[in-house]
Amino acid sequence: MKNVKNINIKNLAKNLIFILLIFLLISGIFALLAQPFEKEKEVSLNQLVKDVNEEKIKEITAMGSELTIIYKDETKAKSRKEEEKGLRETLVSYGAEENKLEQVEFKIQLEKQGVSSWLVPLLVFGLAPLLVFGIFFWMIFRQAKAGATQAFSFTKARARLFGAEGHPKEKITFKDVAGLKEAKEELKEIVDFLKNPKKYLKM
Repeated sequence: MKNVKNINIKNLAKNLIFILLIFLLISGIFALLAQPFEKEKEVSLNQLVKDVNEEKIKEITAMGSELTIIYKDETKAKSRKEEEKGLRETLVSYGAEENKLEQVEFKIQLEKQGVSSWLVPLLVFGLAPLLVFGIFFWMIFRQAKAGATQAFSFTKARARLFGAEGHPKEKITFKDVAGLKEAKEELKEIVDFLKNPKKYLKM
């Protein structure tokens, strides 16, 4: 029985290590996928114009009143403008220099992002952890079931080898007693008594 327990403990330890590795791998994937969803810093229009005049801005994308800013060092920021006014007109009204604006790439985005803007975060941060826990409990259940099966098989094996009192069973067959002369004689007397009981009563 100890061997069965040792095997179960070893298998459980292997499964736990395997699950831990999966958890670390998925955590790393979470960290990589979470980067695009990190909240970008917001800057005022005054700060944006200042950065334009200092030639720090690489690209500005306008989507309605929302502005997405990419700096030359690849950092990103957000800002907002009046939706009725054009982007260049707004920046000029805040003091942006025309020759500095020529160095900035302007883009207009007409449509918002599709379903992926909320579906991807939902899958990453919602369903993936549930999947990890599901795999964990499934492996624990499978391990427990395997241990119970091994213990039951071990008990059946002992029952076949040992009697009720724990002593080895001695299998006795008819051949073991068929050759005993005394047993044969006693058997004959019993048969004869059953056939002729009066004979023995007279005796």
